[in-house]
Amino acid sequence: MKALSRCAWWRPVLIIGVLMAGPTRADPAKHFCEVPAYLLTSESSLPKVQAAVKPGGKLNVLVIGSRSSVIGLSDHSAAYPSRLQAYLGDRLPGVTVEVALELQVKKTAEEMAPTLGKLVEERKPDLVIWQTGTVDAMRQVDGDDFRNALDDGVAAMQKAGTDVILMNLQYSPRTETMISGSAYLDNMRVVAQQHDVPLFDRFAIMRQWNENGDFDLFSPAPGMELAKRVHDCLGRALSAFVIETAHIKTADLRIQR
Repeated sequence: MKALSRCAWWRPVLIIGVLMAGPTRADPAKHFCEVPAYLLTSESSLPKVQAAVKPGGKLNVLVIGSRSSVIGLSDHSAAYPSRLQAYLGDRLPGVTVEVALELQVKKTAEEMAPTLGKLVEERKPDLVIWQTGTVDAMRQVDGDDFRNALDDGVAAMQKAGTDVILMNLQYSPRTETMISGSAYLDNMRVVAQQHDVPLFDRFAIMRQWNENGDFDLFSPAPGMELAKRVHDCLGRALSAFVIETAHIKTADLRIQR
């Protein structure tokens, strides 16, 4: 079996520093949450991922996230890190895929940044997906301080020898009127460009799903099933983003099996 942070509208139970259990398969009939191609591409690349993905190879991914990286204590397989692993495993035959989750609960980017280089040195991932910005937005952290923390964190991880993807805030229409995330979204885009790392625009993707009617993210009591469906769709979109950005030709992997 292939191995495996804060959400205002489904309030998940926290799981600190766990390696997610092996995923189950989601029902393909439920895949209605399409994503435009422009949100699944990047001018930046993932050379470490590309080198790791080969027949008989192993791809190690570390998600550094917050509460919106998990759903609850009882079903780790439904959260997007595990779904990412499942979808990558399906699309990368002959490659062992392991996605681990490191939760940094209620921490700002500035609080996380000093630990990231050491974390990469210890875990040795080929790819880190750093999900951040929500706590900073809620605390109204100064934009320059946020950008500097991102800059320090990404630089430290790159120096430690990993590819990096930045993942921005989740979209919730219920909180958008109370919390202004535009400055944090803009700063994440700037830092991604400066360090030539891909940005997975979770905010834009989820907003589109809501506007298209795929999900009713405004519901005051959406329930666990909605959370699972959103996480599954995020895992699927993120897997496509990783493969596209790393310029992996999945057809070649199937031929070489």
